[in-house]
This record gives sequence, structure tokens and C-alpha cells, in this order.
Amino acid sequence: MKAYARVLVRPGGFGRLWLGTTVSLLGDGMTFLALAWLVLDEGGTGRLGLLGVCFTAPVVVGGPAVGLLLDRVDKRTLLIADSVFRAVCVASVPLTAAFGGMPTALPFVVAVVHGLLKMVPLAGFPAAIPQLVDDENLDTANALESLAFSVSTVVGPALAGVLVGAIGAADVLLVDAASYLVLAALAATVRQPLSPPARTGNPARAKPSLRTVAGDRVVVATTAAFMLFNIAEGMLLLVVGPWLARHQLGGGASTLGALTAALAAGEVVGAALAGRGRPGRASPRLIGLCQAAAGPAFLAVLGAPSALVVGAGYFAVGALSAPMTVWAQSMRMRRIPPALHGRAFTALRTLMQGTPPLGSVLAAPLLARGELTAAAVIMAGVAGLPGLWLMLAVDTQEA
Repeated sequence: MKAYARVLVRPGGFGRLWLGTTVSLLGDGMTFLALAWLVLDEGGTGRLGLLGVCFTAPVVVGGPAVGLLLDRVDKRTLLIADSVFRAVCVASVPLTAAFGGMPTALPFVVAVVHGLLKMVPLAGFPAAIPQLVDDENLDTANALESLAFSVSTVVGPALAGVLVGAIGAADVLLVDAASYLVLAALAATVRQPLSPPARTGNPARAKPSLRTVAGDRVVVATTAAFMLFNIAEGMLLLVVGPWLARHQLGGGASTLGALTAALAAGEVVGAALAGRGRPGRASPRLIGLCQAAAGPAFLAVLGAPSALVVGAGYFAVGALSAPMTVWAQSMRMRRIPPALHGRAFTALRTLMQGTPPLGSVLAAPLLARGELTAAAVIMAGVAGLPGLWLMLAVDTQEA
């Protein structure tokens, strides 16, 4: 743990910004569940679909705008402004509800704001990492970022579910708003400048564009491979897992929660191991090896009705996918010009967020016919074969 302690306490403020981002991501994990419960309380079962669209679709519009801002203004200032603004927006729901005057449309407006600004912390923190830590600590810092994201996606909704029953959905949104203010306060303590790099040197290189990233074969290849992996993971998490929990494993929602926890535990272990390795060891070949090895882990769903076998597969998928994420992110930080980090990481995160739902389109028709074996084979192939391609077709010398 010395590597992690060293990065968290080093001067510059990485540890404080990481803590604030982690708390804010936990708040993000609570937002949709709390809003959905409010809509249900208002008798809006039929409007849940609209809420889901409001929560997710604006990312496509907000993402590119956020990327431009991250490359043109101080990232610390943008994170503070975003956190304060979203805290006010989220808090408007419980405050108006407390006075008996919450507009029916307000939860949907808050969902739209959340979607438009979702990429500010999701891309802003990774874009700031190269300015907060030196090159040899990139893997460790990216492992911590991956851990924060993995844990928050599981703990946030679970914590919201508990709190909704204890204090009500509206007050959960107050907790959510407080989480954003924690990030704002901690970001304000960071003294390290997070402004865009000065444009100096060759005028031809003064204004790099995303075409620079699109022309990098290693970045493009790893991104394409990851998108395919995310499709397979979307099949597993959005359709196959819930179907197994309901029809073959028993236990219903509690079993599904245990499977999700197993995946998160694997991600924690994998990220922790990846972050303490030799600096700069990441290569397309090593990333591809992890991805190729993760492919067969999807076949563990065929071990149903044994929840233990299926859970082991979930754990393996998480443990092998987390190092891919850590190493690829470090490699991109080294290869992409600093002046493009905001736009590049926003675009990459948007692509990664958008591909898992495609998995549900593939898996749902298969399981509707009870074809679990076909779904498992497709998941294993879509996840693992791109890893083989990275190992064999992408020249490691380019990295």
C-alpha cells in the first residue's frame, strides 16, 4: 500500500481531489434512484422511461461541450462551479417538496441537468491527473480513479436504496447535494494549477485537434477493443445477470446484488494490483492479454444454477477488466497531447458509457427464447477476441 499512500499524501492536492471526486460519484450513484422513487410516489410509473431518457440522453450533447471547456479553462474552477450548480439543482427538489410546491416537471429538469454535466467530474478528474502526479505514478493514480468509479457505482445505488426507506427520497437528494459540495470544498483547497497548458513552440502544433487522437493507431485500437468488451459486459449486467437471478439462481434481487458486488470486488482487486506494478509497463499486448483472458470468464454463466460458479465468473471479469482500464488510461495520458486531454477523455468516456446498452439489444432476444448458451458464447467472443487482436495485430513498438 506504500505506492497508494505516497500518491494520496503527495503535495499538489491529488489526494484531496480524489476524495472529493469519490464522494461526488457516490452522490451521482444516488441521484437516479432517488428521482425515480419520487416519480413513482407521484404515481408516475409510466413516466419512468421518460426519466431514464432525461437522465442519459443529454450526455451526448453535454459531453462535447464539457470537453471543450476542460481544455480551455482551469479544471479546478470548472469542477467547483459544476459541483455548486448541481448541488443547488438537486437540492431544489427536496426544498420545494418541503414547502409542498414541488413542480411535477422538476425531477425531469434535474435529470436533464445531471446528464448534461455528467462528464465534468467523469472526464475532468482524469484530465487533471497528469497535472497532479508525475509520470511514474500515473498507473497508481489511475488505479485509485478506477477504484472510486467502481465502488461508487455499486455503493451509491445500494446506499440510496437503504436511505430512501429510512429518510425518504427527497432527503436522499439532500445527501446527494451535500456530496457535490464536498467536492467543491476539497477542489478549492488544491493549490496546483490545473489550467490548460500554454501554447508554445511550433505554430503548426499550437492547435492540436482530435484528428491527432484519431490518427494514433494504438489509442484507436484499444478504444475499439474496449467498446466491444463493454458491449459484452452490458449483455452480462443489463440482461443476462437479472435473467439468471430471476429464473435460475433463486434469491431474486438479493442474488443480483451479490453478483454485482462480486464484479465490483474483482474490479477493486484488479485495479489495486495494476496500480502497484512497474511504472510504464502498459502495452497493447499486455492489455490485450487481460482482455483475451477475461473472455472465457463470461462462460461462467453456464454454471447456473450454481450461484457460486456464476459469482466467480463475475469476479474474474472484474479482476481482469480493471487492469485493462488502468493501463489503457495511463497509456492514453502519455500519448495524447495535454492540450487535448479534456476533449479526448470526454469523448472516450462518452463512448464507453454509450456501448453497454447495445449489449442489452443483443442479449434480450436470445434469453427471450431461453438461449443462454448462445448468449454466453457471444459474450465470450465479443469480449475476448478483440484482446487477441490487440496482442497479435497492434505493434507494441508503436506504443
